[in-house]
Amino acid sequence: MLVTGLTDLLLGVDMGTGSTKGVLTTSDGRILATAVRKHGMSLPRPGWAEVDAETIWWGDLVEVCRELAPHIAGHRLAGICVSGVGPCLLLCDQDLRPVRPAILYGIDMRATAEIAELTDRLGADKVLERCGKALSTQAVGPKMLWMARNEPDVWQRATRWYNSSSYAVAKLTGAYVLDHHTASQSDPLYDLRGQDWARDWIGDIAGHLEMPQVVWPHEVVGAITSAAAQETGLPAGTPVCAGTVDAWSEAFSAGVRRPGDLMLMYGSTMFFVQVLPSLQTHPLLWTTAGIEPGQFTLAAGMSTSGSLTSWVQQLTGDVPFEQLIAEAAAVPPGSDGLVLLPYFAGERTPIFDPRARGVVAGLSLRHGRGHLFRAVYEGIAYGIRQIIEFLDSEQTPIDRLVAVGGGTQGGLWTQIVSDVVGRPQVVPSQTVGASYGDALLAAIGTGLVPPETDWATVGQLIEPNPRTRELYDDLFGVYDRLYGATKPLVHTLSSIQESPFAE
Repeated sequence: MLVTGLTDLLLGVDMGTGSTKGVLTTSDGRILATAVRKHGMSLPRPGWAEVDAETIWWGDLVEVCRELAPHIAGHRLAGICVSGVGPCLLLCDQDLRPVRPAILYGIDMRATAEIAELTDRLGADKVLERCGKALSTQAVGPKMLWMARNEPDVWQRATRWYNSSSYAVAKLTGAYVLDHHTASQSDPLYDLRGQDWARDWIGDIAGHLEMPQVVWPHEVVGAITSAAAQETGLPAGTPVCAGTVDAWSEAFSAGVRRPGDLMLMYGSTMFFVQVLPSLQTHPLLWTTAGIEPGQFTLAAGMSTSGSLTSWVQQLTGDVPFEQLIAEAAAVPPGSDGLVLLPYFAGERTPIFDPRARGVVAGLSLRHGRGHLFRAVYEGIAYGIRQIIEFLDSEQTPIDRLVAVGGGTQGGLWTQIVSDVVGRPQVVPSQTVGASYGDALLAAIGTGLVPPETDWATVGQLIEPNPRTRELYDDLFGVYDRLYGATKPLVHTLSSIQESPFAE
């Protein structure tokens, strides 16, 4: 889009699980340019998920910024905001050098023993009351304890810890901050009700680490330094906002900001964010601080979704997704009697079982590639329905489902989800994602627009097909029972996978 005259521009950058994306916008949400750098993660052992922060987080951010920088010429970059995966544990020394690869969010399951120990030591009820959720693989504190025990020399070299977004902010400005939302996911380090660090518990878990200052995602926390300007190609002195976890920034971009709104994020993993009318907790869900002051959200997450479709693609010879989707669309609803548990990387909500594994039930010789691909979509949809039934209650009714993420683009997946769940989904007209929410946060934080500004508009409404309802109700019942029926056997197989003989 051609913009003439001196214009205030905003830059949003999101460091996701599979790529880093940047978007340059005007203050009314018009997109001028985008840039993407794809990347992966390291899976060095079963249940581990890591990233080289300097190469992936910072390196890709620099490349995205350098690609977008020429589009700023003749205009003023009014602000930048960065989001990223989280909560993560990146340990750095006093010179901001990572002492080891970053340990990723809930898909990294190494600290199961520490989760159990801290839950017992602190008290499950006290953790839920103070932090808003039970300790799980999503929590940062158990991973800190794992580090202290398993890599003590590395642990002692660290002086500060970062999430993906706060690391980027530190590299851009030198500021050591963490936004309230990310802090509220970094259990059990943050007191959700007091909206500050739980310093007594921190002393027991990470006493030698300095804690960052907590701020709100839209707050300006510094300016791009001359060194960062030289690397990124962005103007020195540009205001930088704190940023947050990408799923919440994506929800913000899609207008999920009012009680009753629920975001479904179709990405490498499936993530859910529901805006609450007040602070409430549920032992199988995550209550967090929102990204706006005074706001609280309820969240849930599945460990695989888009990553599972990629697995099927690789397994079947890297067939183009368009072909796989066409083959799956030709298969009748229910995949001719296939039901798949999508627990290929364990599972988060609602079973919180890092030893869960994938199960495909009902296979026969007449099933083909299209059946398997459709069964993946349907298995994820059954998982979504299971979680939505936890989220929807008299206290916190769901009024609106908003679908975002790359998985909304094909059409078949979102239609299957609406059919299985039995609810319509709104797909925003703008699908850039979390980086678009970052740009809006930057516009708000720098005072270019009022805090209530919303750039989201409706692009599509996906209605459920009533003719598939009875079939999917029956198959959902099978899905709901399948985990319990196979759990002991699957745990045996998981133990074999994690044994030294599997390495």
